[in-house]
Amino acid sequence: MMRPVGLWRLWRRPGTSGSAGCRKVASVAPPPGSTLPRALNIFDRDLKRKQKNWAARQPEPMKFDYLKEEVGSRIADRVYDIARDFPLALDIGSGRGYIAQHLNKKNSLETDIPSVSVLADEEFLPFRENTFDLVVSSLSLHWVNDLPRALEQIHYVLKPDGVFVGAMFGGDTLYELRCSLQLAETEREGGFSPHISPFTAVNDLGHLLGKAGFNTLTVDTDEIQVNYPGMFELMEDLQGMGESNCSWNRKALLHRDTMLAAAAVYREMYRNEDGSVPATYQIYHMIGWKYHDSQARPAERGSATVSFGELGKLNNLMSQGKKSQ
Repeated sequence: MMRPVGLWRLWRRPGTSGSAGCRKVASVAPPPGSTLPRALNIFDRDLKRKQKNWAARQPEPMKFDYLKEEVGSRIADRVYDIARDFPLALDIGSGRGYIAQHLNKKNSLETDIPSVSVLADEEFLPFRENTFDLVVSSLSLHWVNDLPRALEQIHYVLKPDGVFVGAMFGGDTLYELRCSLQLAETEREGGFSPHISPFTAVNDLGHLLGKAGFNTLTVDTDEIQVNYPGMFELMEDLQGMGESNCSWNRKALLHRDTMLAAAAVYREMYRNEDGSVPATYQIYHMIGWKYHDSQARPAERGSATVSFGELGKLNNLMSQGKKSQ
């Protein structure tokens, strides 16, 4: 098993039963009946652990938290849109509690939500089946080697009628930086290598959630644009976030001339009126439920009592009625 990379946080609402401690959980095998036995190896997880540890040791690590705090607040808003209580929840890749801090602020009891932090690997969930009422994850799953299997495990640890609310970077994230590096490297070195980690496509995400067992799915796309003085400041912030590339096929170093050329291309192609340069972060938000008998079911095929042709006639009648008024 790989070394621990992510930090999980478990919390439960005050006054509810159930334990969020490690005494009640155990390491388990992959979900029974898993259809995904393969083990993909896209990212160097050991390098990602080192990158995150380096970022955490910086003198002012929280100055790089602005993006994770913003996305964490948006996930918290989605949780509060669900009209129910969640006695026991799991935050995968919680970091410094980017979601929980917003849940605490809205807690009607005005007390912190009791929580337990567990240092472990996001790719191996050490919890029993049907443990949690809610699982959340913010900007962590894009570093998982086998996303389909990770979603299966999240589904496995949820209780029936439990819900998963997550967010991850989308495929258009940092397209300005990617394009600038590719153009500069092609011009200076006669070809280019990937410098930004691969991302999941949005049209695949719903399919992956469904295949993992989730139903009543919601997947939507959001964009956050942040302005920086220049390309090098952007890259410094990515390093401070612990979000540097860790894919195995990355190019370790770029020539100085190539980097300077990329910064010039970035500024020329994307510069704002005030001289800053934008960086786009595309965010995929997802919500999926674990099946329970109490959930509403779609009507059986062929049970409709009105045809689409009759609906068209109804629209015509309504239009005529409006004209006669």
